[in-house]
Amino acid sequence: MSPLNIKKGSSKHSAYALRPNFSDVEETHTLAVLVDNEAGVLARVIGLFSGRGYNIESLTVAEVDHEGHLSRITIVTTGTPQVINQIKAQLGRIVPVHEVHDLTVEGPAVQRELALLKVACQGEKRVEALRLADIFRAKAVDSTLTSFIFEITGTPEKIDAFADLMRPLGLAEIARTGVAALSRGAS
Repeated sequence: MSPLNIKKGSSKHSAYALRPNFSDVEETHTLAVLVDNEAGVLARVIGLFSGRGYNIESLTVAEVDHEGHLSRITIVTTGTPQVINQIKAQLGRIVPVHEVHDLTVEGPAVQRELALLKVACQGEKRVEALRLADIFRAKAVDSTLTSFIFEITGTPEKIDAFADLMRPLGLAEIARTGVAALSRGAS
């Protein structure tokens, strides 16, 4: 029986099922978590992710208030909206966590990352590597006769683009700090 000849009430499938379920679409979110700076807190936060099979794409941690002994953990993770909401709720229940902010949904935010890239090259490839570094505003922080180490700061996408261009020139090694992010404005 073709779909056009199905009698009213005999269909087991709804036409609404043809639309994609947007709640199943994975999104990338940047979370800022303010925690007590004490032993074991980072392990508890990471344990929450690993215990439930959630992936951490980027993680940075640093003490931000020496007198109050507070650290800021910035986590970039991917999941469906339900998973992201579950992560935020579970983070908020961990005792040494003071605040959880989803910078992706709370408004405009500034995100930056630092990377060091070692490029082993000679001759024309060396000239091209320097030219590209200039375009991307990367700084040569070390140079030998056979390699450079470039320092670049920017969005993760900018760093990815720079690394992609350096690969054919001899990208030998890369080290990235992970994302640091702050919401824009006076909040």
